[in-house]
Amino acid sequence: MNRTLQRVYLALMTAAALSGALHAATHDRDAELLKVRESVWRAWFAGNVALLRQLVPTDTIVISAGDKEWKGQTEVLNEAAQFHASGAKLIRLEFPKTRIQHFGNVAIIWSEYVLEIESGGKHSVSSGRATEIFVRRNGAWLNPGWHTDNGK
Repeated sequence: MNRTLQRVYLALMTAAALSGALHAATHDRDAELLKVRESVWRAWFAGNVALLRQLVPTDTIVISAGDKEWKGQTEVLNEAAQFHASGAKLIRLEFPKTRIQHFGNVAIIWSEYVLEIESGGKHSVSSGRATEIFVRRNGAWLNPGWHTDNGK
């Protein structure tokens, strides 16, 4: 192989290796992000206010389907505690469709969700769409905002 072909081959092999490493890093970052997202949802349904306070910062803005007013961290924490105190519990949580976009230290997760709740011995299933914003601060993903709708 002549020197020019060797350089081209080396450049292509280096590019392929870097592409593979970048894909692996993105996959790891997305796996971590999705784990945090699921932690936020499960913490809310469990009434885990301490964990929510860590993951949902004070500058949070939430828009939920059917709610007239937007919410902040205080309302999110209060509603989680009230849900848990009611005795209701999360039975099933699924995200059948998810897309992630990254913009530096910001990630947006677009999802369809399905959840099943048990309350008073009765089960109810609901579904919808969620747009969730995550920000990487001090090496950790935080969830400062989301918008949910019923998908109709």
